[in-house]
Amino acid sequence: MKYRKLGNTGLDVSVISFGASSLGSVFHPTDDREAERTVHTAFELGINYFDAAPYYGLLKAERVLGQSLKSIPRDRYILSTKAGRYGEADFDFSYDRILRSAEESMTRLHTDYLDILFLHDIEFGDRKQIVEEALPALEELKKQGKIRFTGVSGLPLSVFRTVLEHHKVDAILSYCHYSLNDDALLDLLPLLRETGTALVNASPLSMGLLSGTEPPAWHPANPFIREVCREASTYCEQHGLSLPKLAIQFAVNHEEIPTTLVSTAEPEKIRRNIESALEPPDLKAIEAVRRVLQPIQRRSWPSGRPEYHTGVLT
Repeated sequence: MKYRKLGNTGLDVSVISFGASSLGSVFHPTDDREAERTVHTAFELGINYFDAAPYYGLLKAERVLGQSLKSIPRDRYILSTKAGRYGEADFDFSYDRILRSAEESMTRLHTDYLDILFLHDIEFGDRKQIVEEALPALEELKKQGKIRFTGVSGLPLSVFRTVLEHHKVDAILSYCHYSLNDDALLDLLPLLRETGTALVNASPLSMGLLSGTEPPAWHPANPFIREVCREASTYCEQHGLSLPKLAIQFAVNHEEIPTTLVSTAEPEKIRRNIESALEPPDLKAIEAVRRVLQPIQRRSWPSGRPEYHTGVLT
């Protein structure tokens, strides 16, 4: 396994890390025992960073991940989870709820501290509440020693600029913006470098668009994005290439992106993902697939309240 420094946190994280959303049966039904074997396989092969959220599977992902990690010494892995989002349209970024959420998550995860706690999908929250309650709640948890580092997560990259230009957080978690079809995260790297903010990249397969199969029905991408991704999948099939493998290699190959979260509940898939991440990348194949995906490069989908796309968080 390869490891990189996670911003100014001092943590060394595996270049490929484990996102627990699949453990919550978010993409399809899963077997909890097989999920536990997947977590153990990931750890045995060098993954040392695991991320969850109460929202994933409506608490199930945290419970399964917590049960899976119980037999592993706590100082052998890095653990993050999230607070503020608890359902499809259930958001609460109030001070007391963030504090309570952290405690509840630690219980489910069988730990007495979290390495990072992210505010989950803050583009859906009231910005006054984010500033006056949620961010101070993170600082209070840090002061109490219950979390080591503070963080925010979201889809629009503008949300990170909005926060980081006015408020200090230790880490951000960005998803679907450093993948074969969308490399917009690169534009944020100078600000992260300047502020020393740690970066966690997630979803190199764009939540299933680059999985080589049809993405889940709930996927928010428009029909044109879906169609071009299908064309990329067909191209790979015709040329004996694996689209997911190339997507993972692309994501982990950038030295300024410390770690990329991938999610699966199947031991063999996590093994293949790790092997893909550690192989020398097939740069010619990656560029060929990116040419197929060029019509949708940096095309995403709307997420959250409009004020996070413009204006200032004050």
